[in-house]
Amino acid sequence: MLPRWLILGLSAMLSWSAAGQGLSAQDSPLQPGTAAPLLINLQDALARAKANNQQFQTANISAQLAHEDRVQAKAGLLPSLNYFNQFIYTQPNGTPSGVFVANDGPHIYNSQGLVHGDIYAPGKRADYHRLIAAEAVARAKVDIAARGLVVTVVQSFYGLVAAQHKDVNAQQSLREARQFSDITQKQEQGGEVAHSDVVKAQIQLEQRQRDAQEAQLGAEKSQIALAVLIFPDYRKDFSVVDDLNSKASLPAFSEVQDLAAKNSPDIRAAQAAVQQEKSGVSVARSAFLPSLSFDYFYGIDANQFAVNNRNHQQNLGSAAQAQLNIPVWTWGANRSKLRAAELHLQQAKVDLNFTQRQLLGNLDAFYREAEIAGSQLPSLAHSVDLASESLKLTLLRYTAGEVTVLEVVDAQTTLAQARNAHADGLVRYRVALADLQTLTGSF
Repeated sequence: MLPRWLILGLSAMLSWSAAGQGLSAQDSPLQPGTAAPLLINLQDALARAKANNQQFQTANISAQLAHEDRVQAKAGLLPSLNYFNQFIYTQPNGTPSGVFVANDGPHIYNSQGLVHGDIYAPGKRADYHRLIAAEAVARAKVDIAARGLVVTVVQSFYGLVAAQHKDVNAQQSLREARQFSDITQKQEQGGEVAHSDVVKAQIQLEQRQRDAQEAQLGAEKSQIALAVLIFPDYRKDFSVVDDLNSKASLPAFSEVQDLAAKNSPDIRAAQAAVQQEKSGVSVARSAFLPSLSFDYFYGIDANQFAVNNRNHQQNLGSAAQAQLNIPVWTWGANRSKLRAAELHLQQAKVDLNFTQRQLLGNLDAFYREAEIAGSQLPSLAHSVDLASESLKLTLLRYTAGEVTVLEVVDAQTTLAQARNAHADGLVRYRVALADLQTLTGSF
């Protein structure tokens, strides 16, 4: 007869084999063809957001439109060539002109190449320079939109990472509360504590269960918010790279200040706006100046569509004309336009001055924020270690009957708060760095 242990071992092996043979492809955790969730890091999220964000795309299209306006204005300064073809029929009445005396005959053929150009057009030239500045403004606004999008994505990205940290922390706190509830029940059964300790531990456990639900909800909502930013369609089958604890150093303030002065899109936009309004003043002033243009015609303007007429005279030839337009009186409209353009220029200069002051203020505030947030990270991590040690010691003292249940609950609450504060501190530092990087053009 086989020993009992051998029989049990053979039975277990047979059961395992049967279970393995009966495991369907649907039950298998690693199905072939099942795609793993998309893993996204911060740079991937930024690239996807730029490709799908509505405001950034709108700013980019506006810049492209401004470029086309500049191209059209430049083309307006250059001579143009058109080929004109026309046939005019006039009812005959026995005279050379026909019924309409203004015409040259019953049949008129026009087939001419027309060259038109402006010899002196200060208004068009000033408008071209204005549109160059307008394109620079639009390009700077693209950078502003991009950097604003960077801050939003960074906040959402690390907000999701922090929410996942808090979800893990809440689950850990729930396990600790459940463990403490078991301890109180066992000690009550042994007659070591009162039933009130069990009640207090049960209350704490239920609170931690609610906290875990809220933390899970917060992580899901953060994932949804990030998905809306970075995907063209609604999806949740992705995860993010947790790099909160990776090293990110803060550069010197002088270096940050120099980079911000060189790369700030807000300053570039304000400076381009001033240049645009200066060109607008030039456009308004050009209305007081004369303009000179010319036209050159080559082709046929005759009663017959032929190189020579019936009398063997040449129909094919050329003509030229010049126009000088001198403004005389507009009832003050041109002067009002000039005054309006000067007011727009004044406003643009005020905006530039404010933008410069605002940049310096934001730079100082963001740097101090990053500096303080970075300096607090070691303290926050140390607080987590201390709170963990405090809870461990408090539980030992509680089992020894040296402390009350309230001290254990307080230690659990302190540890949960320290963990969440550490996650918030990491996100605060990352977002502060992102704010600085948007000012300096590092992203």
